[in-house]
Amino acid sequence: MGLVFAAIAPHGGIAIDDEVAAVTRTGMEELGRLFDDAQPETAVVVTPHNVHISNALGVIVAGRVAGKLDGMKPPVELDVPSDTELAWRVLDALGAAGLAVAAVSFGSNDPGLAVAPMDWGVLIPLWFMGGRREPPVRLVVVTPARDLPASDHVTAGAAIASAAAQIDRRVALIASADHGHAHLKDGPFGYHPGAAEYDALVSDIIRTDQLERLTSIDPELVENAKADSWWQMLMLHGATRGWRGRFISYEAPTYFGMLTAAYWPLG
Repeated sequence: MGLVFAAIAPHGGIAIDDEVAAVTRTGMEELGRLFDDAQPETAVVVTPHNVHISNALGVIVAGRVAGKLDGMKPPVELDVPSDTELAWRVLDALGAAGLAVAAVSFGSNDPGLAVAPMDWGVLIPLWFMGGRREPPVRLVVVTPARDLPASDHVTAGAAIASAAAQIDRRVALIASADHGHAHLKDGPFGYHPGAAEYDALVSDIIRTDQLERLTSIDPELVENAKADSWWQMLMLHGATRGWRGRFISYEAPTYFGMLTAAYWPLG
């Protein structure tokens, strides 16, 4: 069946807070409804906050992925099974596309018995999209590589879609993405006008449903903005060519920008 739904979803912990980030919380709840409507059985989450492999993409092949957010009441934690069949197919497809990629596990020497750490880039999107279902959605975690070119990430997205098309189940792709991180002088990354410029550009690209424009963004702007989204969105673009998109929300209530958007295949 392959890919049936895709989303751009933030991963800041405040996305769960309906006071600090009410606009984003509403957007995430809408993504949850749209995700459920599409009925995916597996979610492929591309996260920038898991393993960082020099000059290579990563695919988690552990049997389960589990984690929690510290200091949250009530507790925010998930433990979900991996879709290991799809994970290995994604790994093979990325390699066949000529991309550098590594299989990643954790703990047990038997990947099927291993439980990999779930970073917040996975946990927060899944909190709204399938992670709290009974049973929860199955999971494939993929990591980008910022030292690889933009074109490699677009190619990687197409490879993920190709791998998903080879299995007999419905799959969603989630680009876990916070945007410019330099909106406030007293934030951890300081202030740079590039954060607002980058976020405005990305918002326009998504509002006008022209993801192909992502490839022409100047990497210097991405760096100045301290953006945490470009690579994951490039992969989503590669996986969803010809799809239709819907911008849902954007806000920057603190030092970083958060945006929600949904995508569906035509027809």
